[in-house]
Amino acid sequence: MKLSTKGRYAVMAMVDLARHGAGHPVSLADIAERQEISLSYLEQLFARLRKNELVRSVRGPGGGYLLGRGTEDVKISDIILAVDEPIRVTRCQPTSAAGCKADRSRCLTHDLWEELGNQIHLFLRSVSLADVMENRVVGSACMRREVPAKAPSPAAVAAE
Repeated sequence: MKLSTKGRYAVMAMVDLARHGAGHPVSLADIAERQEISLSYLEQLFARLRKNELVRSVRGPGGGYLLGRGTEDVKISDIILAVDEPIRVTRCQPTSAAGCKADRSRCLTHDLWEELGNQIHLFLRSVSLADVMENRVVGSACMRREVPAKAPSPAAVAAE
C-alpha cells in the first residue's frame, strides 16, 4: 500500500492540532510552519476534515481550528478516509467483481493483497489520535513473539 501525502499530511496536521490546541483554536499557518506543509494544501485538507466533522473552525481574531471530537474518539482511519485517501492494496476496484487482469479475472495473489488491505484498515481503525500523541502505537497492533531458541549444533546433540 502506498499512502499519499494527502493521508500522511492530514494525520500529521491532526496530531499537531491535538497537541497544540488544548481547548483553544490553532491557526493553519502555525500547523503549516511546524509540520512543514504548504498552507494552501492544509486549507484543502481541513475543508474535507471539517466536512467530516473531525475539526471545527473558529472565525475572527484568535481563530483557527479545534478538534471536532475528543482525541480518543478520532481514529486514524477516520482522518485518512475523510481526505478521500483509499486504503487498499489491490489493483482491482474494491466494489467490482471484475479483477485487474486483462481478461477481467483476479490475479493469483488477489486474496492475499485484499486481506493485507483489510488488516491495514483494522489497524488504522484501532489507533486513535490519543494513541499517537501518547506514543502508544509502537507494538500495539502486533503480538510480540519470542525469538526462537537457537537449535543445538549437531556436535552438541552427539555429545549428549
